[in-house]
Amino acid sequence: MKFTKMHGIGNDYIYVNGMSEDVCYDREYIQKISDRHTGVGSDGMIVILASEHCDFKMRMFNKDGSEGKMCGNGIRCFAKFVYDHGLTNKERITVETLGGNKIVYLDIVNGEVLSAKVDMGEPIFECSRIPVALECAQMIDAPLTINHVTYQVTCLSMGNPHCVIFVNDVMGMNLDKIGPYFEYSLYFPESVNTEFVELIDEETIKMRVWERGSKETQACGTGACASAVAAMLLSNRKRKITVQLLGGDLDIEWAKDNHVYMSGPAVSVYQGEID
Repeated sequence: MKFTKMHGIGNDYIYVNGMSEDVCYDREYIQKISDRHTGVGSDGMIVILASEHCDFKMRMFNKDGSEGKMCGNGIRCFAKFVYDHGLTNKERITVETLGGNKIVYLDIVNGEVLSAKVDMGEPIFECSRIPVALECAQMIDAPLTINHVTYQVTCLSMGNPHCVIFVNDVMGMNLDKIGPYFEYSLYFPESVNTEFVELIDEETIKMRVWERGSKETQACGTGACASAVAAMLLSNRKRKITVQLLGGDLDIEWAKDNHVYMSGPAVSVYQGEID
């Protein structure tokens, strides 16, 4: 199986052209090739497929083999893949995902995609749609007790579920200890990505993320969008801010049309072939 290793600010995936390659979707196989010691090494696998409704269809799998709905960093690299490999010559492409159809605008220099802006759609706050298994309509700056500790959380969906928590010292958080309690909490029937966010200034926040199915990752595009929206809701932040992640920065804008736009780099690391 031919593949391309790519990353968006450190959030790395194995990309496979499912229209020309025989792709194995077995959970154990995805775990094996995602292993950083005995496999290719990645946060999971993303497959390029044909779509009946959009230019392309994206399927993404976490490193534990579970299928995710959307990946913000992944879809930028997805767009770079289809352009750089000659699958399209469009500078604006539509992508079908389990988290809804997305529009990606490509930044092309000398025939190569360097970065992309993604229309991530509108944030969803209704608990029933995120989903959050609570009777309340929304969870915005609301108390939630996880493992006997009460946190102030803001829950929303950006194509997949997120739980945003503001902290004073994000780098001092022990995500390996705290993250799994959120990921496997019964409050989140489809599990959840948990973002821990520190407010830096009016135009900047710093974020770490515990991703469902992948543990802590270098970056999470949908998580950056969710964190930015929560910061704009709860504090005096501008509608366009920079989110600092372990792997780099993303620019997030919550526009007047209520859509969230994410801009950031997309990088090809290498190509290979694996049995």
